[in-house]
Amino acid sequence: MPNKNDMRLAVLIDADNAPRTQLKSIMEEIAVHGTPTVKRIYGDWTSNTMDSWKDSLLHNAITPIQQYGYTKGKNSTDSAMIIDAMDILYSERVDGFCIVSSDSDFTRLATRLREAGMKVIGIGERKTPSPFIAACDKFIYIEIIRAAHAPKGNKPKPRHDTRQDKPAAQAAQAEQLHLTRDIIDALIDTIEDVADEDGWAYLGEVGTLLLKKQPSFDSRNYGFSKLTQLIQAIDDIEMEFRPNLIANNGQLIYVRTK
Repeated sequence: MPNKNDMRLAVLIDADNAPRTQLKSIMEEIAVHGTPTVKRIYGDWTSNTMDSWKDSLLHNAITPIQQYGYTKGKNSTDSAMIIDAMDILYSERVDGFCIVSSDSDFTRLATRLREAGMKVIGIGERKTPSPFIAACDKFIYIEIIRAAHAPKGNKPKPRHDTRQDKPAAQAAQAEQLHLTRDIIDALIDTIEDVADEDGWAYLGEVGTLLLKKQPSFDSRNYGFSKLTQLIQAIDDIEMEFRPNLIANNGQLIYVRTK
C-alpha cells in the first residue's frame, strides 16, 4: 500500500446526501489523504434542484453521473455508485476509495472494498449510521471539515480554551464533541495495547490502532488540530520526545500512561 501522499483515490459522491456548499472543503480534505484520480458525483441532474451544483462541479473538476429518479421518494444514486465502484475496483486503477454520503446503504460496499484490500475513507454528517462508519478505515465528519475551513475571523476557539467567551463556546459546542472519559480510556487502552515493557508506545502506532478500533476518531472532533495536542491535554498520559536515529532528523513522540 503506497503512502497517503501517493495513494490514488476514487472519490464517489452521493449528491442526495452531500452538502453542495462544502464541496470545495471536502475535496481539500480528501487531498490530505491521497490524490483523487477519479472524481464522480451521482444524482438526477435533470432536476431543477441540482442546478446550484454546476459551478462547484466545474471548479473542482468533478464528473456528474446522471441517475434518474425512477421512483418518487427513493434515492436512485445508490445502485449507480455501487456499480461504478465495483467497475473501478476491478480496473485496478486506484488504491482506495472515498465515499461521500451519510447513507447507511453504502455499508456493504465499504466492507466489500476493504475485503479487496482497498483503503476506504467515508465522509458524512454526524447523523451517519454507525454501521457505515464502522465499515470504513477512517470516517470524517462534514461538521469538522466545515469548522476547519471556516473564515479565520469566524472560527470559534476550541472548547478546552477557558479564555473563550460564551458565544464562541456555544458555536464550538455545535461542531465539537466532549472529550469524555470513554475517549480517554480508549486512548489509554490503545497505548497499553502497543506499549513496550516500560509502558512506552510510539504515538504513530497508537493513532493507527485507534483508527482501526474507532474509524470516526479524529482529534478535531474534540477541538484539537493534532493528536499530539489532544494527548498533551490529558493528565493521565505523559509524553516523551526522542531523536529519530533512523532519519537522523526530527523527533519521534512516545506516550505512556501515568
